[in-house]
Amino acid sequence: MQEILIADSGATKSDWCLTRNGEIIHRFSGKGISPVYQTQEEIAEEIRLHVYPLLKEANIEAIYFYGAGCIPEKTGLVRDAIRQSFPVETVQVYSDLIAATHSLCGRKSGIACILGTGSNSCEWDGTSIVNQISPLGFILGDEGSGAVLGKNLIGDALKNQLTEGLKETLLDEYDLTPALVIDKVYRQPFPNRFLASLCPFLLNHIEDPTIRRIITRSFSAFFERNVMQYDYQKNKVNFVGSIAWYFSDPLKEVAAEKGIEIGTISQSPMPGLIEYHKL
Repeated sequence: MQEILIADSGATKSDWCLTRNGEIIHRFSGKGISPVYQTQEEIAEEIRLHVYPLLKEANIEAIYFYGAGCIPEKTGLVRDAIRQSFPVETVQVYSDLIAATHSLCGRKSGIACILGTGSNSCEWDGTSIVNQISPLGFILGDEGSGAVLGKNLIGDALKNQLTEGLKETLLDEYDLTPALVIDKVYRQPFPNRFLASLCPFLLNHIEDPTIRRIITRSFSAFFERNVMQYDYQKNKVNFVGSIAWYFSDPLKEVAAEKGIEIGTISQSPMPGLIEYHKL
């Protein structure tokens, strides 16, 4: 019987799932694999040491790898690295945005969005992306993302824009000082991850009006600067990612105010990818 290996990888963590006729046989997590940060040799070694040993008895006929940074210029590199451990004929490599489209929309048209540490979106016609607004990263864009929500939170805190006492609570909870915040944002690597790590504070204080304002303004900007440039009046808008999942209530509220119909909201693309490759 046909066994298919599906992988969904970010820069820090990967999710691997072996399926047979759409049923999960084995699922496990590993380190992130990204051609942005790793060479072909490094990717091949990671798979050889940490993925292949868990699957060496499997009868894999096809591999579908979805990853952050898997732009067309990098897919061959990832494909060749995978084939060093799994010499199967069908190895297809896609971006994380294609993972969102396959998972959320499948073979139907729709709008697919990612709201995680970063954000992204596109309009999908059932077979390909027909329109995409560049996310631009957390400095110029990434509206609605964990990094931008965290950036706005810590900025408002240090500018004394939060309800009295919340600034001190935030700094104490995360063991931060203004000087340390500046260091983490401007001098240390991966400031986007640090900023996104502050999002649980937003969730825990979501009833506070100054916190609610940060969330709704960021989601409003995401819709206005991205989604509303697509044909959103004819297509449902679907989301994948931890921010969309945990902040689904305010996300839906802002969408409703703008006449936008929300479809699926999923924490992870994997269930939808399993369904997509079952067909």
